[in-house]
Amino acid sequence: MRTLCASTLIGEFFVIGFAGLVAMKDPGLSTSTVWTVSGIAMFLCVALCGVVTRPGGIVLGWALQVALVASGFVVPTMFFLGVVFAALWWASVHYGRKIDEAKARFAAAQPGSAGSSTPDAA
Repeated sequence: MRTLCASTLIGEFFVIGFAGLVAMKDPGLSTSTVWTVSGIAMFLCVALCGVVTRPGGIVLGWALQVALVASGFVVPTMFFLGVVFAALWWASVHYGRKIDEAKARFAAAQPGSAGSSTPDAA
């Protein structure tokens, strides 16, 4: 799950950066405000890559997805991109858990996985 979720978050990192560039063109927004908000969101994307498997990591990821969709009020294209990334986040979490479960079943089925790591001497 970690790999899939991290890949989605890194994609969001770049999309948020490009959305910041677009938002800078809005005369009603100051450059410092745009880059403060974008920078915090980009930092959260990278930080979440490391904590996605810890308790609360998935919930924080969902909060980031909601914020990404809400950023469409500033950059209208982000409504679409936010929904796309929310769907990717759902798929990363859903299928990542299935992959983790399949890996655990496979590891448990391997011979010698229940015993010690050294072969028995004959």
